[in-house]
Amino acid sequence: MSKVEDYVRTIPDFPEPGIMFRDVTTVLQDADGLKLAIDEMIKLLDGVDFDVIAGAESRGFIFGTPMAYALNKPFVLIRKKGKLPSKTVSKKYSLEYGEAEIEMHADSIKPGQKVVLVDDLIATGGTIAAAASLVEELGGEVVKVVFLMELMGLKGRDKLKGYDVASVIQYPGA
Repeated sequence: MSKVEDYVRTIPDFPEPGIMFRDVTTVLQDADGLKLAIDEMIKLLDGVDFDVIAGAESRGFIFGTPMAYALNKPFVLIRKKGKLPSKTVSKKYSLEYGEAEIEMHADSIKPGQKVVLVDDLIATGGTIAAAASLVEELGGEVVKVVFLMELMGLKGRDKLKGYDVASVIQYPGA
């Protein structure tokens, strides 16, 4: 297979009728698929000047860490509230049904650092918009936001206006 899309399994009507679930586990379970996904995400950073990669829990860790390793950059965790052991900054954001909260260590981004945010999927954009806000609160600058997959019908890019957003795969629907 030559495209990352070929490794993504689509499951109709999950978790509810009408949803076409894009399953990233089939990419991860195939050595060639995983390598291709990481390589394609790294290509989205060609020409980008940055200091650190930060990834959102948990699949942002899966893709962001090997990207950071390959590019010899540090990796910063963006976690669900209550998971980090030191002083943190946090941000609440809206979900379709309720709220969530993410946090970062208060010393994880230094003022002036240029940051790339990474996650597996952009749907509504809420998680990464909150992550970008945290980076900026710590004095960092978000210079690129990279996703493996994008559900264009959910218009997540609207929440990320003003940021350089790129995805390897774009699906037209939700």
